[in-house]
Amino acid sequence: MQLPDMNLLVALDALLDEGSVVGAAQRMNLSPAAMSRTLGRIREALGDPILVRAGRGLVPTPRAMALRDQVRALVEQAGLVFNSGEDVDLLGLERTFNIRTNDLFVALYGARLLHVMQEQAPRTVLRFVPEAHGDDDLVLRQGQIDLVVSSSIDLGPEIKVQHLFDTHFVGLAREQHPIFAQPITPERFTLYPQISVSRRGRANGPIDVELANHKLQRRIALITPSFHSAMFSLPVSDLILPMPANILGNVLEFGLPLRAFEIPVPLEKVRVMQAWHPRFDNDPAHRWLRRTVKDCAA
Repeated sequence: MQLPDMNLLVALDALLDEGSVVGAAQRMNLSPAAMSRTLGRIREALGDPILVRAGRGLVPTPRAMALRDQVRALVEQAGLVFNSGEDVDLLGLERTFNIRTNDLFVALYGARLLHVMQEQAPRTVLRFVPEAHGDDDLVLRQGQIDLVVSSSIDLGPEIKVQHLFDTHFVGLAREQHPIFAQPITPERFTLYPQISVSRRGRANGPIDVELANHKLQRRIALITPSFHSAMFSLPVSDLILPMPANILGNVLEFGLPLRAFEIPVPLEKVRVMQAWHPRFDNDPAHRWLRRTVKDCAA
């Protein structure tokens, strides 16, 4: 009986997890061309395209979705064979984990992550560090930060990156905002002042690029580094706040008189990643942290 090529299983797991040939290649330290060839071998072995193009991205086929959990379990079981001597005593682990991210990630997943950590590793400390500009590479290399979680990761080639989840931007305004009086077109979207949330103080972004294709321009009246502080400006103004859709459930819990709407221009999905320095690849405690963050954000 001929055994399957385990390298193909590992590559398939990476491809299904990343949803991207480029992302899977980075994760496995391969070139995109080599990963494309590996995807071709996987397709031939399984008799299924596995990932098919949808717009600018790739989406898994029904066969790939059905195989995802089985493939992940096989890869993890194989990993246990080689790493069985590197288990970490989570109950006795005393360590502070530093995660650099924004307030949205903390609001969405902070409590869930802390609950799992207190349950599995009760002596660890979880420390969220606010995002900063331009030194993610440095703090990861120096070991000051264990993980960077962000949608705008632009790091050196040695930094490891893993996809966590996707989201997209929607508009948010007060319930009685005049924008809801008529269908929301690109023209009407630009009639009202808007908020830009940027840790770098930027006023423009992907929305402005798409509006320019319609020969339109919005007016940014407020720039803030935090979505939550921006959100509390909405009930008493005609401001519009573009924000990630996956935070809407948390917004409703505040009981603020706010209403969401689809932004009337096409926007790419926002891919949120976690990044770490390769010095931590074989650190069992750090592997547990990465896996826990991944599971909480799934």
